[in-house]
Amino acid sequence: MWILLALSLLALQFHKKISLGLLFITVVMGAVNGTLDWRALTFLGVMALIAFAYVRVSHSRAGRYCLEALLVAGAIGALLHAIPGFHNLKVLDSVSVGAASIPFTMYYNFDKALVPFMLLVCLKSLFVTKPAYQPAKPYWLLLILAIPALLMVAVYLGGLKLEMHRPVWFFQFMLANIFFVSLAEEALFRGYLQQRLSGLIHPVLALLISAAIFGAVHYAGGTLLVIFAALAGVIYGLAWMWSGRLWVAVAFHVGLNVIHLLFFTYPMLRHSYPG
Repeated sequence: MWILLALSLLALQFHKKISLGLLFITVVMGAVNGTLDWRALTFLGVMALIAFAYVRVSHSRAGRYCLEALLVAGAIGALLHAIPGFHNLKVLDSVSVGAASIPFTMYYNFDKALVPFMLLVCLKSLFVTKPAYQPAKPYWLLLILAIPALLMVAVYLGGLKLEMHRPVWFFQFMLANIFFVSLAEEALFRGYLQQRLSGLIHPVLALLISAAIFGAVHYAGGTLLVIFAALAGVIYGLAWMWSGRLWVAVAFHVGLNVIHLLFFTYPMLRHSYPG
């Protein structure tokens, strides 16, 4: 089921009918195996009706704004796991990847996987749009180097420590990270929020606002994680702004998480964790 869900997300940009067909199959499978109960199915039905209405109500700007607000609210709720009825698969349970790393638990998130579907209804250019800037190639190299540099700053500040890992569950981590975490977060914060704001204010200010909000949603991890996530959001935001492609921002997001996992304490250093 989870491979099919990932494939539906992979196809979403290129062939919507195939993507929606695969999503329907995974919803049926999720209902049968208990991943989705009646509350999640009700949420999906309501979002589908709102999406249908949004597409049909082309003559009323106020109506479209209201329906878009409902879709975005649904996407935010799904991202924050605030919608009841989703019983996501626990893949790792209190695993310590290294001696200096805190234990962490990882899920395959069905609710977060729905975020790009809802936002694409609102914004057809979610995956591809015209870049706000097209910098020279050396700037891209600097942006790539900013990823390990940011992680080393976290080491300097005491939030992380160098620690090499070779987890046997790396494939499961990649599947979850690409499709059930990073794609959803980048779709909301860069593909939707930063793009919408860029149409109203200066693109750089839009980038900073979306990065700040991205950092704020990590408040549960403490002040240092909020700052770290906001700075990471600047990197992802630049990747999106320079390329105009959502998957480029996702690649930077996944790249940072992979480097973090393989070479640093993950997700945090034990003594720095506020819990």
